Amino acid sequence: MDTTYWGRNFGVMLFKDSITKENLLKYYVKTETNALYKQGIGELQSRGFLVKAIACDGRKGLLASFGTIPIQMCQFHQAAIIRRYLTKNPKLPASIELMEVVNLMKQTDKESFEGALSEWHGKWLPFLNERTVNEETGKSFYTHKKLRSAYRSLKTNLRWLFTWYDHMELGIPNTTNAIDGHFANLKTKLRNHNGLSIRRKKKFIDGFLKA
Repeated sequence: MDTTYWGRNFGVMLFKDSITKENLLKYYVKTETNALYKQGIGELQSRGFLVKAIACDGRKGLLASFGTIPIQMCQFHQAAIIRRYLTKNPKLPASIELMEVVNLMKQTDKESFEGALSEWHGKWLPFLNERTVNEETGKSFYTHKKLRSAYRSLKTNLRWLFTWYDHMELGIPNTTNAIDGHFANLKTKLRNHNGLSIRRKKKFIDGFLKA
């Protein structure tokens, strides 16, 4: 499940079956909320669908919102979060090495990734703990805040990054790329129809997602 936008106040939240590739449910939204994702899963269950697992992005609070249903955080979204903290071309050796660990995520198993992340943390812990003193106030702060935030994001989300590995029998995708590719195709098609009113745009999207 994922959401895409056209402008600030018009988006589509889509729930897709990763097995049959069928689009099961969509909502037109102004804002993406955890409550609406929960509503969507509840609606599918009320229709008789058995939700074996969920793949989604890492919105704050979302990953822990579905009780006993296994949740896979999209590894692509996690990597994007780290790139926002470190940039695509980090300069610090510690940041470069952390990006190398992140790049392992999509091609390795849970234990190997956890081991690589732990080894990185042990090597760079003194660097992470470096502090800078504000000469005017005398107060200190962590020198490498963004690097610390990047590591904390990985550490916090680690329990959801390899759900596919913990439940191999379910065939859970490790990303939401099936939906992302669908959205990209939809946006390409809509660009050929610039100037459509919201009503006509919805009609086009209805037909595209149904197809």
